Amino acid sequence: MQANSQVPILVLFVLQPDSLLLDWAGPAEALRLANQCLQARGQAPRFIMQFVGTQPVAVTSVGCAVSGLQPLPTPLIADAATPTWVIVVGQPGAAIDINHQATQNLLHWLRGLRLHAQQLELVTVCAGAVLAAHAGLLTGRHVTTHHQHLAELQAAEPACQVVENRVFVVDSPVYSSAGVTTGIDLMLHRIAQTCGEVVAAQVAQTMVVALRRGPQDPELSPFLSYRNHLHPALHRVQDAVSCQPACEWHLTRMAAVACTSPRNLTRLFMLHAGIAPLQYLRRIRLAVAQTALQSGNNVTQAAALAGFSSDTQLRRAWHTLGQTGTPSKPV
Repeated sequence: MQANSQVPILVLFVLQPDSLLLDWAGPAEALRLANQCLQARGQAPRFIMQFVGTQPVAVTSVGCAVSGLQPLPTPLIADAATPTWVIVVGQPGAAIDINHQATQNLLHWLRGLRLHAQQLELVTVCAGAVLAAHAGLLTGRHVTTHHQHLAELQAAEPACQVVENRVFVVDSPVYSSAGVTTGIDLMLHRIAQTCGEVVAAQVAQTMVVALRRGPQDPELSPFLSYRNHLHPALHRVQDAVSCQPACEWHLTRMAAVACTSPRNLTRLFMLHAGIAPLQYLRRIRLAVAQTALQSGNNVTQAAALAGFSSDTQLRRAWHTLGQTGTPSKPV
């Protein structure tokens, strides 16, 4: 699914008795905030959230009851008009009790999912991966789960590759996270993929969480880097630069967005973001140019789209910022 596509996505949160509250509430809030950010930019909301289960009321892990759950849709058929994400979350305890009647009903439903369908994805949080394994949905997949459930996951599906010490693992159409707050990390990743990195960064800032990736994932792009601070004026500048990188930005104009002086803006950037304003701008522009090149644009076109004044300026930034190869032949 391409970033910035306007196709709405149906997100089904499957809630069972004792579902871990943060496993699903955190990701749901991230999606709500993504919709809010999109609407603020004049775009339609992307995510249609529904909460489903094997029974209409489920008492969560902390004791509060969630009512009004819709029945599990049978059969679940995703179509091109409405791509569907199924989110399965964990439960407290050292192991998942698959003999519980509600769990048996859920497993029966999960076994009917057809993940080979182009528009259907499975997202697991914490021990939700164990449930997916018992349903036979993880055969041949690379997956992860909470460290307390790694052995249980491997026993439930010997034919899957259990990955340890990872925040989340992507093996499309299966996306699995290690547990609890890492469900938010995974959802931010999916928001970035479907709505763009700027929206994901804004959601992370609103939730006051750091954007993380697993130890073997690529380095964070500049859209997500240098944002782990709480200074509103700097966020305004970073948002403006990220949304319109090709504008004729200079220190005075950036300072005007922050409502401060150029000298003070530089001080604030170094203190809170750890980078100078114009260095930040150059990294954003380089990221835009790289995306343009990957989309088939030539070097001249990519330089213009990113706001570089010439091919030469793009090539200089490419080498100065440590990129391998050249813009015309990246490695």
